[in-house]
Amino acid sequence: MTDMFEFEKKYATEGYKLICGVDEAGRGPLAGPVCAAAVILPMDVDIPGLNDSKKLSDKKRRELFPVICEKAIAYGIGFADHKEIDEINILQATYLAMERAIANLAVKPDFALIDGNRAKDFGIPLETIVGGDGRSASIAAASILAKVTRDDYMLQAENEYPGYGFGVHKGYGTKAHYAALAEKGPCPIHRMTFLKKLYGTK
Repeated sequence: MTDMFEFEKKYATEGYKLICGVDEAGRGPLAGPVCAAAVILPMDVDIPGLNDSKKLSDKKRRELFPVICEKAIAYGIGFADHKEIDEINILQATYLAMERAIANLAVKPDFALIDGNRAKDFGIPLETIVGGDGRSASIAAASILAKVTRDDYMLQAENEYPGYGFGVHKGYGTKAHYAALAEKGPCPIHRMTFLKKLYGTK
């Protein structure tokens, strides 16, 4: 069984005390923001079922969300919206959301574990971990907070911009979403840089 605190313990032995896991949700959709979360967990915390958010059902993620918030030393959420994604590209917008999530932590972390294979300088030492949401408890917790928060944003968008199916596909490029775009055109929260082939925009 994988020790989900392997990376946290490794850096704790090097003297780091506040280690945050960082992950994002929503890099791929055609609409809405990218959302990131940063979570600092106590090393001895036990959160049964904690795993990569993509491997959990919506029900399970929503059950774990308040548990993570309650047991975390600190957690922060950050967004970069569709306009920022169009202006600076999705990778830079993801970094911006992560930067905001880290900045929104109630305590400043001294080390960050980032899901993926690259990151920018967030002003603290960090390690990137490929598949980190399934290998680090802190990143798994961040993946759940980011996913549920972004899903809730898109459920709200369903009410504001009905007819696109945001409540179902959360902005991802499903057949139904493309059909709605063909019928209605883009709405104010669509990422126009993601719709270049459809609309020939920049």
